[in-house]
Amino acid sequence: MDFQDKKAIYLQIADYVCEKILLTQWPPGERIPSVRDLGIELEVNPNTVMRTYDFLQQKAILFNKRGIGFFAADEAAERIKSYRKEQFLETELPYFFRNLYLLNISLEEIEQRYKAFIESEFNPNKVV
Repeated sequence: MDFQDKKAIYLQIADYVCEKILLTQWPPGERIPSVRDLGIELEVNPNTVMRTYDFLQQKAILFNKRGIGFFAADEAAERIKSYRKEQFLETELPYFFRNLYLLNISLEEIEQRYKAFIESEFNPNKVV
C-alpha cells in the first residue's frame, strides 16, 4: 500500500479497512485479518494496525472477540458511511468547491464525469 504524507498511516489503514467492509469483501459478522496478517500484507508495524483496529472499535465499526480476533460489526457499513460522509463534507468538499469555482468547472461537467466514473469503476456487468 502506498501511503500519503498528509495523513497518519493508521488513518489510511482505517480507510482501507472501511473500504473492504463497504465493498463487502469483509462482510459484517465475519472475522477480518489479524493484526499480524494485515501488518504483513500492508508492510507496516503490527502496532500501527492495532492502533487502527482500536480506532475503528471506538467508532463501533469493529469489535473484538477475545482470543478469536476482530470482526466487522453488523452496522459497520452504516457507521462507516456516516463517519466518512461527515469527514468528506467538512474537509474535502470545501476544497473541491473552491477548485470548481477557480477552474470554472460546471456542475453539468462534474455530473457527466461522475456518471462515467461510476459506470467504469462500479458497473456490475464489467468484465475484469
